This record gives sequence, structure tokens and C-alpha cells, in this order.
Amino acid sequence: MKKLKVNIIASFKKKKINVFILFLLSAFIILLFTKLSKDYTNTIAFEIEKINVPQENVILNDSVSLNITLKTHGFKWLNYYVTKPKIKIDFSKDVYKTENTFVYNKSKSYLKNTQFDKQVELLSISPDPITFRYGINMVKKVPVRVNADINFFPGFDRSSRLISEPDSITIVGPNLLVSKINFLETEATVLKDVRTNIAETVSIKLPKNTSDLKFSQNKIKLNAKVEKFTEGTLNIPVTVIGVPKNVKLKYFPKTVNVSYYVSLSEFNQIKTNSFKVVCDYRKTNVNQSFLVPELKKYPDFVKHVKLRQQRIEFIVTK
Repeated sequence: MKKLKVNIIASFKKKKINVFILFLLSAFIILLFTKLSKDYTNTIAFEIEKINVPQENVILNDSVSLNITLKTHGFKWLNYYVTKPKIKIDFSKDVYKTENTFVYNKSKSYLKNTQFDKQVELLSISPDPITFRYGINMVKKVPVRVNADINFFPGFDRSSRLISEPDSITIVGPNLLVSKINFLETEATVLKDVRTNIAETVSIKLPKNTSDLKFSQNKIKLNAKVEKFTEGTLNIPVTVIGVPKNVKLKYFPKTVNVSYYVSLSEFNQIKTNSFKVVCDYRKTNVNQSFLVPELKKYPDFVKHVKLRQQRIEFIVTK
């Protein structure tokens, strides 16, 4: 009975504490809303977000900030303090260009109407006018060199060339820096046991200290078609050229064996007339009794083309 009495008293006291905390929290919320609903005047630094700056120009005072005095309610000020406020300035329509600077040419009322809502009263801006010093940029397009080590699974190979997309990068920056860059290289890429089409995104190896430079891309895509390959061989007739009119000769063999590596999809396109093997008699000397065969023609889609015969014996009959 005594224990029950103690529990009842404790429960009553706990409820009194909970009610007190609830009233205290409610009073704090009411006070906060009352304060935040009032209007306040203050000056705050706005970051300037520059858009559509001409490519040929670089803004020198990039860290400039704009001090704006506003009158608005506390909720709005709370938002400004939580998130760094920004003002957008469009260099294609909001500024005019002088010999050394861009000048923001819009009125204070224009800024108020385009950047702030009706609950915000813009009282003053500093500096006024807003000016941006600029320098001359150089715009240069340089090729991309692919640094890739590709190893194919046995029986597979590329059936198209390795393509970089894009194959060049546009650099914008001070003339002194940009003029020294003649190409950009990709980061080293290693692909092993490749048996499917290549579609890799790789990063560009950018020069050090590039804060003053802008690059149109910092990554490229590497693409190539990969297929199963097979080896083929054909006997190709030998053509001898450069024989003087007063000389007749006999040579053997009349054909040479040519081996090549080709994709299965293009295997049936290979014909005897796809290759041409030539021996030039003019390249022999007096004591030489053989001709050296040279491969003068073969399809551009085959790989590892080899002549199995390196000498063509001949005798002069007249």
C-alpha cells in the first residue's frame, strides 16, 4: 500500500515536470516566431556569381563580394545566415565594357526586382557601381593523346580504331600559360583480357597549378569495336617489276604464302586480289640470285600481315 502511494506521488510530480517543459518550449517557440516575424535592417556580403563571361576575357578580381543593406523579416535573415547568399550578374546583358573594366550598369531597383522577392527591401549596395577588372584570355584547341595499354583475351582484337571523344580539348586562360600547352594526355589506363567493345571514361592529366585555366573537358570517352579474330592464309601471285627489256628471267616460286589476322565478320571479304606482292629487279645487285618480295597492298582491316617466303630465286635466261 505504501509502495503504491509512493508511485502515485512520483507519477504526479513527473506529469507536473512534463507540463512545465511543454509550456516552456511553447513559450520559446512563440517568442522565436514573434522575433522572426519582425523586420530587421542589416548589411550582408553577397557572393557574385558571374555568368556568360566572354571566353576571351578573364576576371582578375574574382573574389570580389558585394555588400547589400536589406530590410526584411527575421525568417529571411535566418535563411541568409544559413546559406551563403549570391547575386547573379549576366555579362552578356548586365554589364558594359570599358578599356580595363566591366561595369555593372543596372539600377538598384532592377537588382531588387530581379534578385529579391517582395518581402525584401533593398536599401543600398556597395560598391556602387560594381566594376570588374579583366585581362585578355587565349583560347586554344589542343589534341588529346591517349595513354592506354590494352591487352585482349586470346582470339579477340580491335576491329576499329580506338576513338577518343572528344579528340581535342579547348583551353581558356592567360596567354602566357595557354601558349605552352600543345597537347593533353590521358591518365594511364590499363585494360586486361578485353573481349567486349571498349567504352571507357578516362580522366585528362591536367597541368599543375591550373586555377587560372579553364578546360572544356576533364574527361574523355574511349571507344572501339572488339570482335573475335582468326588467322587466315592465302597464296598470292608474285609480280616482278623493273626488268630491263633486253633481260628475260625465270623465277620460283610463282606465289608466296601470306598470313593475316582478321575478324570473323570480315573473313569472307578477303580475296586473292586483296593482296599484291611485288619483287623489284632493280633492287638486286650483280652477284645476287634472288629477289626480295614486298607486300604492296593489303586490306586496311587486317592485322599482323606476314610474308612466309622471304626469297624468290631467279635466273636470267637472256
